[in-house]
Amino acid sequence: MGLSVQSQFHVLAVDDSIIDRKLIERLLKTSSYQVTTVDSGSKALEFLGWYEDNNQINPNHQEVEVNLIITDYCMPGMTGYDLLKKIKECSSLRNIPVVIMSSENVPSRINRCLEEGAEEFFLKPVSKSDVNKLKSHMMKYKNTEQDEKKEEDDEIIEIQSQCSNKRKSMEEGLSTDRTRPRFSGLAVV
Repeated sequence: MGLSVQSQFHVLAVDDSIIDRKLIERLLKTSSYQVTTVDSGSKALEFLGWYEDNNQINPNHQEVEVNLIITDYCMPGMTGYDLLKKIKECSSLRNIPVVIMSSENVPSRINRCLEEGAEEFFLKPVSKSDVNKLKSHMMKYKNTEQDEKKEEDDEIIEIQSQCSNKRKSMEEGLSTDRTRPRFSGLAVV
């Protein structure tokens, strides 16, 4: 029996409410996603390897691939909006899709999150049909990642090709120089 496509996806769920956290975790697991839950924005950043002190990724961090972050909007300390902004500001995290959820239907808040780069804004309680929408965002992210990897690979191939052409032309240039003129009749003293 093979793995389903969803089980290859890892979702980081962030919510300060244990009840909401358990609910979203159950919904995601029912849809066969791998799930990690944390109770705050700062713990989410820590899980992603972010150094709050100097605003950068910890180079020694054991990287765990996260394909999507779903976060509550209203949390003490760092809101879901603050977390979204931090993720979108970080070059190594900005491609991870972020979905915001809230029990309050505030259009200005929803628009602000979407303008900042959130993929979706779900109203709580999150439903199975909401969770079904996540896959398309993760597929887009996977494809973006693969495109970037392909571009990097293409660049490397191009550089290798240029180096190899340069080497060939240098070798060809050398091979004509290698035939030294022969002097006959000269004695070596």
